[in-house]
Amino acid sequence: MRRGPLTSRGAGALALGLALCVGAHAAGSPEALAFGVLLVSLAVTCVLSLYLRRSPARVLRILRPETVAVGEECAVTLRISGRSPLPTPGGTWHDVVPAGLLGTASGSLPASLTPGMRETLELGYTVTGLRRGPWTLGPLTVVEHDPFGLARRTRRLGGATPVMVTPRVAPLASLSRVGGDAGVALATAERRGQGADNLIPRPYAPGDSMRRVHWRASARLGELMVREEEQESSPQALVVLDRGIFRWGPAAAVPGGDPAFENAVSLCVSIAWRLANDGYVVEVVDGDGLALAALAAAPGADERDELARAFATLGTRSADTLPQLDRALAGRTVGPLIVIAGRLEGDDAPVLARLGHRGALPLVFAADPRPDALPQVRRAGWRVAALGEDVEETWLRGAETAHAGR
Repeated sequence: MRRGPLTSRGAGALALGLALCVGAHAAGSPEALAFGVLLVSLAVTCVLSLYLRRSPARVLRILRPETVAVGEECAVTLRISGRSPLPTPGGTWHDVVPAGLLGTASGSLPASLTPGMRETLELGYTVTGLRRGPWTLGPLTVVEHDPFGLARRTRRLGGATPVMVTPRVAPLASLSRVGGDAGVALATAERRGQGADNLIPRPYAPGDSMRRVHWRASARLGELMVREEEQESSPQALVVLDRGIFRWGPAAAVPGGDPAFENAVSLCVSIAWRLANDGYVVEVVDGDGLALAALAAAPGADERDELARAFATLGTRSADTLPQLDRALAGRTVGPLIVIAGRLEGDDAPVLARLGHRGALPLVFAADPRPDALPQVRRAGWRVAALGEDVEETWLRGAETAHAGR
């Protein structure tokens, strides 16, 4: 609602002044007339003092960090700079915070007593990621007041600043801790080969054992060479996120709209990050085999941020791809094979049965499994865990169930 230039106090002073002017004219009282003119003049002067001032030249909004995960905080700094021939009055400020963020972005605006000088006013607040997706902060609204509190001026300064809310990457426990071997013994990012084909000669270095001398290469090259074992490639892991809207609610089409789908996205990126840190080369695909993300073994912090950003705007699809999942992944054999789905039907068991042998650890997380689906999928060779609100607890249940079934 747009407010007028006068506060309630200013409107009262103006009304009183006009009433005194009318009453003084009727009663012939010059004192009352003078006081009425003073009140009217004061109210008008206060309004003009605000509306004749020049607006600030620039508003800069700084975010640290520029992207924020669900549940994490982002510090917002507002820098307002400008120059005015008159002192800057005090007032209040308010920055627009979207529905995907949570925070209080308002406060008092200090007054400045140095007219003519270019000054920068710095304000700050903190927001917390609430819903995944692209959002915007701003614009900034400033309400200035005159020293007497009779007038106000509302200004909308600057534009909006985009901020991306990414899914939460939960700190999941390693499979080797919660699931015993469960195929994780193969997940060492750097394994020494045992066959002759993996031997690479290199020049002798002080400290090398003489038992590792490669005599044939030394004779051929004319210098002492030792055997160096080539590092084998890291084992593979595959994470499938089924995005068919038939398996989720209609609200899942919009990022942040469906809590169950949001838990699935968070679980997906968390599992991918966990497996990569366990030494796997991880590929995340859609239900039709379309690549969504990839991670090398033992990734760094930058790769973690890139993974989260890749899923920041992900929504559901119109196609139901789970029934064709076995054809989409034809010919692929991996270590852990993890499928994250919404509704799981008993009719999905034959598809998963044809697919389960391709993974050393076939595991399904289902947000809405039908009662007849769980026994049939288990008989098909898969381990099934319900997808709950607590991502860490969901992962523990699934990993422990997989270990128990081995």
